[in-house]
Amino acid sequence: MPLDNSNPLPSSQAAENNKEPIAGVLRDAFANVNTVLEIASGTGQHAVHMAIRMPHLTWQPTDLEPNLPGLEARFAREPRGNIRPPLLLDIGDQPWPVESTEAVFTANSLHIVSWPLVEAFFKGVGRVLAPGGMLAVYGPFKYGGAFTTPSNAQFDAYLRSRDPQAGIRDIEAVDALAKAQELELVADHAMPANNQLLVWKRT
Repeated sequence: MPLDNSNPLPSSQAAENNKEPIAGVLRDAFANVNTVLEIASGTGQHAVHMAIRMPHLTWQPTDLEPNLPGLEARFAREPRGNIRPPLLLDIGDQPWPVESTEAVFTANSLHIVSWPLVEAFFKGVGRVLAPGGMLAVYGPFKYGGAFTTPSNAQFDAYLRSRDPQAGIRDIEAVDALAKAQELELVADHAMPANNQLLVWKRT
């Protein structure tokens, strides 16, 4: 049966805007790894773009059940040999359905979920990330309890109005969770639209 290309794929303008700046950082951060577990793959735009830009990587997308059909549709429409079929993964459900990976990537997720799920995220990373592995997290952060821009403060207020447990995280608190999993912060990249791309390495 021919593939139906008439239905539009789920799409994020933010992902379209930031995918190349993110790829520019990940090309170096993930230069010496082969497998990447992406948490909260969303529309799949990052997965496809990174798979094209970094063909040495085998990319494992994951997300919650409602987002899997959209991911499957994108990967059917834009097939790449180095993207695995998407997995159902809820960061709060431990252990994750992955035994080991050399890298983990997530974008625009830690400020959306509750703090207990941020803690669960780092516990999950700690279980699956191989020695010497890399973790890359993209999104907005606070430093010393302060927002980097007024627009981020407004964004935080909007997030908390929708869900009081959501909100832009303090980098110090996030890094403490990472350190508890033997992860060392090796880079903090300023990115477009008042975001950061944080890179940790498993010691």
